[in-house]
Amino acid sequence: MTDRSLAGRIALVTGAGSGLGAATACALAQQGARVACLDLDEARAHQTARAIGGSGETARGMRCDVSRPRDIEAAVAVIGESWGGVDIAVNCAGVDYVLSVDELSIEQWDRVLGVNLRGPFLIAKAVLPAMRERGGGDIVNVASTAAVRAWGSASAYHASKWGLVGFSRGLGVEGRPHNIRVTTIIPGGMRTHWFDRFPDQGIPLPDDQNLQDPRNVADAILAAVTMPRGSVVQEMIVTPLSETSWP
Repeated sequence: MTDRSLAGRIALVTGAGSGLGAATACALAQQGARVACLDLDEARAHQTARAIGGSGETARGMRCDVSRPRDIEAAVAVIGESWGGVDIAVNCAGVDYVLSVDELSIEQWDRVLGVNLRGPFLIAKAVLPAMRERGGGDIVNVASTAAVRAWGSASAYHASKWGLVGFSRGLGVEGRPHNIRVTTIIPGGMRTHWFDRFPDQGIPLPDDQNLQDPRNVADAILAAVTMPRGSVVQEMIVTPLSETSWP
C-alpha cells in the first residue's frame, strides 16, 4: 500500500481559509506535513492554522493575494526562512462572477484570470527553484468541471479553468526532468461557501444532495501527492456520485 506519510514535508495551500483549501490543509497536516495556510482573508487563514493545531511550528496562517507577485514572493520567503523550501504547493484559491459577457466588467474579468490562472503561475514560479534544489516536489492545481464543459454567465471562469488545465500540462512537462510532479484536480460541486452569493444574484442554489464534501476532494489531492515517485496523477475528475450535469 502507498505510504501516505508526509512527515518532514513542507506544504503551501492557497485559498486555505475555507472550503477545499481548508480541507486540504488539514488533510496534509494530518499526514505530518507542515502547512502554510495562505488566504486573502488573513483571519480565516489563521483560523485554519489554529484548527490544525499550528503553533508556528506545524502550521501558520498568512495573508496573500495570489494575483500579486510581491505577496507570493514574501510568503514563500517566510516559509523558506522558517521551515525550508516548499515541497508541495496546492492552488485552491478561486473567484468567479456569475455574469454574462455584456454585464462582466473588464476589472472583474481581470480579477478572475488573476486569481485562478495568474495565481498558480506565480506560485509555480516562486516554488520551482527550491523544488529543483531539493530534488523534486508536487504542484497541484485545482481546476473545475468548468474546464471540461460550459454553461452561461461564466465566461471568465471557463477561460481561467480551461487555461489552468493547459498551463498544468505544460508545467508538468517542464517539471518532469526535475522530479517535479504536476497534478490537475477537476472537482464537481462541493458543499462550500462558493454558492453563498447565488441567492443575491437571483440564481437558485444547487441541491445539497448533489454536492460533495470538500474533504473527499482533499483526500484525492492527498492521494496524488503521496503517489509513489515513479508515477504521477496527471489529471483527476472528482464529482459527486449524484451530480446530474456530468457528463
